[in-house]
Amino acid sequence: MAAENSKQFWKRSAKLPGSIQPVYGAQHPPLDPRLTKNFIKERSKVNAVPLKNKKASSFHEFARNTSDAWDIGDDEEEDFSSPSFQTLNSKVALATAAQVLENHSKLRVKPERSQSTTSDLPASYKVIKSSSDAQLSRNSNELRKCSWPGVPREVRPVTWRLLSGYLPANTERRKLTLQRKREEYFGFIEQYYDSRNEEHHQDTYRQIHIDIPRTNPLIPLFQQPLVQEIFERILFIWAIRHPASGYVQGINDLVTPFFVVFLSEYVEEDVENFDVTNLSQDMLRSIEADSFWCMSKLLDGIQDNYTFAQPGIQKKVKALEELVSRIDEQVHNHFRRYEVEYLQFAFRWMNNLLMRELPLRCTIRLWDTYQSEPEGFSHFHLYVCAAFLIKWRKEILDEEDFQGLLMLLQNLPTIHWGNEEIGLLLAEAYRLKYMFADAPNHYRR
Repeated sequence: MAAENSKQFWKRSAKLPGSIQPVYGAQHPPLDPRLTKNFIKERSKVNAVPLKNKKASSFHEFARNTSDAWDIGDDEEEDFSSPSFQTLNSKVALATAAQVLENHSKLRVKPERSQSTTSDLPASYKVIKSSSDAQLSRNSNELRKCSWPGVPREVRPVTWRLLSGYLPANTERRKLTLQRKREEYFGFIEQYYDSRNEEHHQDTYRQIHIDIPRTNPLIPLFQQPLVQEIFERILFIWAIRHPASGYVQGINDLVTPFFVVFLSEYVEEDVENFDVTNLSQDMLRSIEADSFWCMSKLLDGIQDNYTFAQPGIQKKVKALEELVSRIDEQVHNHFRRYEVEYLQFAFRWMNNLLMRELPLRCTIRLWDTYQSEPEGFSHFHLYVCAAFLIKWRKEILDEEDFQGLLMLLQNLPTIHWGNEEIGLLLAEAYRLKYMFADAPNHYRR
């Protein structure tokens, strides 16, 4: 039974047709080995295949020989009503918000959750209304600084719109901009969505349709038919508007943080169990359109991760290998000794931005910082991945065979992580960036 239910880290799959690229994936959230110790030991006995003899000789071979190893039975439920999700466990963030409150405005307005517009920011994250571009630029920089250590839940929706560049800093333009962009998105729906039934788009739509139920499968929110329809529209419209990449497995994950954050603007209770049919049509349309545009802004900066042969990911995995060889030579040599290739575990770290290694609440906190950092989803993400890897150095060095290392690296015990762990991870990533980013040939010896 253990063999029947276990994930196969290396399994062959038929090459997907059309522009769909088969990519490597795994369960979300990750397994907690403390809860499955006996299961993993049993799996090691059953699957005692000489995996290290199956090393991919090229990136294309690696992509062909791997597929999305998702097992719903391995997932754990998220609790978005927990204090760690709703509030920041950070004195720094609170102090910064208080400072912004003092400097920027005396206005204390809480956003109306029943309204779809976000033209009025709460005082703690208020950007001063001004016609001066210089002042707007300064306000934007200050917003990024105070968002870096985390954004309070109640102001996260409007802050993410601002940080992504979707919402203009000038308050006078916000309402009209949101109205125009939302209408533009639904214009795409009217113009293109019916083409999903045409032959040349069927492969793309079919793969999207397959992947949607795999998106956080044990969170009721994402299993609601209405939510899945929203995700299908977002992903299909994005795919046909970006023919250089088309839809690639893993992009479906990138919608979820935006959807949850923008939904939280209208929902005060437990988000993961919220029935979206209780929202008005206007609210749902606003959430859908804003999720589409913010996801598009994110992907604009990392699109080479998803074009043919995914060169962005290949370069980032290689950069991670070179960086780790300098940061922790012992860990690097341990991988070499047991013939573990970085591509075998770090591909999905880059492809899915660590989303399948972390609970969704942690991803949302991580993205507060990513959107505050210049090239946060690309350049800074590299240092986060390095810090994340070295976080597990003791566990890595304790494993003394290829299969044990791969199982560890693909099932790291983060299920109970919260803001504190993410804060420490980001602090270490920032230290690594400070030490290495400005040095000539800083990846290499």
